Amino acid sequence: MNKAQVRVTLLALLLPLLLNATYILKNDLLNPKASQLVEEMGDELKVTTGINEYVIATNDALPRGSSIFEYVKNFESNLSKPYVVFVFAPHDKRVGIIPSSDDIRSLYDEDDVKSAAIDVVASKDANSDEDKFNIGIVQGFSELADQIAKSKNITLTKTIPNDTHVAINILRVIVFTGALLVLWMFFIRPIVKRIRNGRQR
Repeated sequence: MNKAQVRVTLLALLLPLLLNATYILKNDLLNPKASQLVEEMGDELKVTTGINEYVIATNDALPRGSSIFEYVKNFESNLSKPYVVFVFAPHDKRVGIIPSSDDIRSLYDEDDVKSAAIDVVASKDANSDEDKFNIGIVQGFSELADQIAKSKNITLTKTIPNDTHVAINILRVIVFTGALLVLWMFFIRPIVKRIRNGRQR
């Protein structure tokens, strides 16, 4: 097989992947598997809610004080309204969410979405930075999609459960149960004993 045939074959294999990259506006970080997950989640959100969710995974410098909104404007020709853009820029440790309107902004909690991505990257484990970036982007993108869908009473099937939320909810149950036990042991139980002892007399 000559070089021209090899090039044509490679192009034929890669072209569908390039054409299907609908929701990834810039990709300096995502591996193929993470890219596929993003595309599947973006596709499901679009089909079920009509809202486009895009991601910019960039190594570009976005120093503090620079505008993520202005940066996203560079991709305007690839955006279809209504939309929300999830920006992940580890070079300057920044995560941003740019919606097409205030109505879209009201469908999610920005802090929760950012935490879903940042918590993964900040965690101290054996994963490489590259792996953490991929997981963080997918987790943040997923959390954003889930929140938008939930605001419209829709449950998505392609998104990834946020383990941090699960852990926090378990912790809340433990703390609440502990508080109830303390309340029972030191306040309610002595009162009940006094009442019972009073009746027995």
